[in-house]
Amino acid sequence: MTTVANQSSVKVIGANGQISLGKQYAGRQVLVEEQEPGVWLVRTATIIPDNEHWLHQAKTADDLQNALSWAQANPPTDTDVDAMLEKLNGQD
Repeated sequence: MTTVANQSSVKVIGANGQISLGKQYAGRQVLVEEQEPGVWLVRTATIIPDNEHWLHQAKTADDLQNALSWAQANPPTDTDVDAMLEKLNGQD
């Protein structure tokens, strides 16, 4: 567990309404909560889009892990692709 001491610094809000939090946060997503007028809480966050939320459900994660384990235990092999396509198309 990493403990970070509370640090305060003075920032100036630019004419465009922005402040810089530092290069270490460049490209990160943050949640900004206005707790009361003039008081903001800024927290880094990982945002999951709605259409990807299902990937983070326990059963889906378990199924995906099982599929990855199977794929690792059953590596692909060279096959006669033409023969396989004929078989799939019912042209034995």
